[in-house]
This record gives sequence, structure tokens and C-alpha cells, in this order.
Amino acid sequence: MQQKNYKLFVPGDLNGFFALMFDNLTVLSFLAGILIFVFQYPAEIVFGKMFPGTAFGVLVGDLLYSYLAIRLANKTGKPNVTAMPLGLDTPSTIGIALTVLGPAFLYLKNKYNVQDAAMMTWYIGMSTMVMIGITKFIFSFIGHKIQKLLPQAGLLGSLAGIGLALIGFMPIAEIFGMPIVGVISLGIILYTLIARIQLPGKIPPVLFAVVIGTILYYIIAPLGFVGTSFEMPKLELHFGLPIPTFNFINGFVESLNYLPIAFPFALLTIAGAINVTESANVAGDDYKVKEIMWVDALATTISGLSGGVAQTTPYIGHPAYKAMGSRIGYTIITGLFVGLGGIFGYASFIVELIPRAVLAPILVFVALDIMAMAFHVVKPKYSMAVAFAYFPTVARLLEIKLTNPEYVPTNVFETLTKTIGKHIPEISVIVALGNGFILTAMLWAAFIANLIDRKFIHSCFYLLLLALLSFFGIIHSALPNGNMYLPWTLPAYLQVIPYQFSLAYIALSILFFLLSFSKQAKVPYKEEEAV
Repeated sequence: MQQKNYKLFVPGDLNGFFALMFDNLTVLSFLAGILIFVFQYPAEIVFGKMFPGTAFGVLVGDLLYSYLAIRLANKTGKPNVTAMPLGLDTPSTIGIALTVLGPAFLYLKNKYNVQDAAMMTWYIGMSTMVMIGITKFIFSFIGHKIQKLLPQAGLLGSLAGIGLALIGFMPIAEIFGMPIVGVISLGIILYTLIARIQLPGKIPPVLFAVVIGTILYYIIAPLGFVGTSFEMPKLELHFGLPIPTFNFINGFVESLNYLPIAFPFALLTIAGAINVTESANVAGDDYKVKEIMWVDALATTISGLSGGVAQTTPYIGHPAYKAMGSRIGYTIITGLFVGLGGIFGYASFIVELIPRAVLAPILVFVALDIMAMAFHVVKPKYSMAVAFAYFPTVARLLEIKLTNPEYVPTNVFETLTKTIGKHIPEISVIVALGNGFILTAMLWAAFIANLIDRKFIHSCFYLLLLALLSFFGIIHSALPNGNMYLPWTLPAYLQVIPYQFSLAYIALSILFFLLSFSKQAKVPYKEEEAV
């Protein structure tokens, strides 16, 4: 054991705290906004039941990562050890709100009253988190093998698609829905985080963007210059204790229908944990990947047991936090601030106080970073595979809008999805492509990446896997709610989707297999041949 020669709190921890804290509050803001304003989910359940448990997972994870950093500092004697940042996973929080919680609530409203439907949706969210946490723990033992089995283009391409359609596009709509305030805040983020120009006095850029945007909003909003009606936020705190319970069992059966969505989100954070641990090691902090993954799995599971509906993840910016002078104290402060904020209600108060158009630019930066990273990290020859993985998430975004009764009445939607003979209506195609979108994106990119590498057997394997998953609705489900099924039990007009989609993938795998014997198929891929 080395002598303690580090400081628990240093000035740079303040920069790290503001960056990590606002990241988490931004994700909470969009979780609330999507559920409350897009799906008309009861606000009191979001703030009083979902927020406490969700924030509690951040508290547990950040304190445990702080402990790992203290232990590493004691072991190595290094005074500049930086704790691994942990927070709410942006892609899955927004994705699960849009593709699990929201659609589940709309579906359950047809069976129960609004309050009961909201409570059952909450149970589904809890159960989903518990399953994700357990999945992350199990896969922590074989994470490296999964990462090697699935091409990098599949993992990063699916994540980049989420960045484009769910994390980036929706906040852009929020920004231009309140143009003056939103664009000013976006401009500060572009100036500081994209162009990398420091503000005078080294003011934390995220804090500056949020403060300036919020002040501007409350100056011009009462005058009618924000593009929407102005209403002062309610000055109330939503108190809630995140007490672990077995309430998640109530939503277990229903949550299985959304497993094809939830499981890939867990897989993405598993791969992400491996990558961020490696980046921390390169930066000089030698963390063990299994410990990083175990803590994340524990935090997500405890969050779900306590009422949380968003998974935690180690953030990819460890070297950035180290560069800004953050050490160990920033994760302690962030964990306590966010966790206690969920319990005592000031986190929800801040979320209601700060306009989403002010917080949205932070997510736009995250989306741009994710998309750029996919093309920077993946070899150029796989760029087409990465780009092809975008399409299922775009389809999912369209599906979210089309299946919302406020945009398309239910009777009109059902009429538009009726097949005539063997013809598949365009809306049915969009729905099918959007269901299971993450897994679809991973597998699409995987079979193309293997095709580029001339690994035809591997490519055919992924195509046959796509066919199998399509047949049972695990991906490309013909049902608007994305449920799995036995295809012969579907209404006759929907059966055409699983049968034709599966046959299409099988036919393509046969074609690739036959073409693999040609002389041209033996020629290695050349960059200059790419069009």
C-alpha cells in the first residue's frame, strides 16, 4: 500500500461536476419531456416515482467509482488519478422512453384507466432495468468475446443511428421550436465544445450555455418572443424515497415484449464499458474492466429495484475529465447532487425550471460526438456499413410519430396498414423496419462488414439470423407494439411481413453463398474501388 499523497477534492473537480451533473439533468429532462409532453404520461409519477430511483442509481454508481479511484490512488501512489465518470446512458434513456415506456403507456391506456396504465408502465420500466442490470453482470464475463464476435461497425453503427435520429434530431426540433433561446445556447456549445475555443476566464462552457439560455428565456418569454406560450414553473418539490421493492415483478411479463429493444441497449453499454476502460488505461488510470462493468451492472439493477427507468453507464469522456483537471471529488459531488436531487425533488424542480431548448444543445453535441466517433474509430472501408445501420433508427422515429394517435388517428392507421394481396403498405414497412431497430442495425452492419472482408460464410450467417429473428417478430415485428409472435397466429393481412422478410434474407444469403465461388469474390477489397 502506497502512502496517501492525493487530494480528494481539487479545483478541477468543479469543471467536471458541472459537465457531469448537467449531462445527467439533461437526460432526466428529456426523459420527463418525452413521457409527459409526447405521450401525456402523468407528471407526478415521472417526478415522484421514476426520478428518485433513476437518480439513486447515479448516486450508487458514482460513489462506487469514486471508491475505485481512491483505491487505485492508494495502490499506485499517483496524485492525479481521475475517477471514472458515471451517469444516465443517453441513447438508451431516450430510446427506452420513446420505444418502450411511451408505446407501452399508449397500449395500456386501451386496457386500463390512465392512472393504472401509468403505474403498469412504471413497473415495466423497473423490470426492464432489472433485466438490463442482470444482463450486464452476466455479460461482464464475456464482454470481450461479444465485442470480437460482432463487428465494430455493427456496434458503433447502431449507436450512431440512435445519435442521428433519437438523440440529435429530436433536440434539434426542440431548439428551433424556441429559436432565439435555443439557437443562442446551441451556438455557445458549438463555439466551445465543437470549435474548442475557451471562454474568457475559462468559464465552464456547459454551465455558461445553460445559465445564459435560461436567463434569456425568462427575459423574453413573458414578452412572447420564444415561439410558444409562457408559463412560470410550479415552485414545488417532488419528494420520493427510492426504497428497493419487488414491484418490478408486476411488469415482468409485459416487459418481455420489449426485450428485443432492451437487450441491445444493454449490449451497447457493455461494449461501451470495455472501450471507456481501455481509454482510461491509455490516459494513465489502470482500471479493471470487470470491476467497471460490475459497478455499472449493480447501479442499474439497484436503480430498477428502487423505481428507476433509465440505465447507468460509465461515460466515454474519462480522458476529457482528466484533461480539465478533475480527479475524484467530481464524481462524489455529482453522485450526491443528482441522487439527493431525485430524493428531495430539487432535480425535478431544476428540470422544470430550465427550458428543454436550453438543455437540448448538450444532447446535440453528444449526438454529433457519437456519430463522428463511429466514422473515426471504424476503418474507412466499413463506413458504408456504419451508414447503412442508420436506417432502422430513422424508421423507428417515423414509427413513433405514425403510431401516436394525436398525429394519426388509430382507425386511420389501421386502414393504412391493411395489406392487399401480397402488397405491403409503406406504413407497415416503416413499422416493421422500426421494430427491433437496434438489433436490426447491428446485424445489417455486421453482414455488410463481413461482405467487405470477403467473409461470405459469416455474412450469410448474419443474414440467416436476420431471417430467423424476422420470422418470429424479434425484429421487424408486424405488430405496431413490436411484440413477438408465432407468424401463423397473426391476422392474414399481417402474415405477409414475417414470411416475405424472412424469405428475402434467406434468398440473399443463398445468393451471396453462390457468388462466393466466383473468381471476383476472391479479390480483396481495395479502398480506391469504393465509389
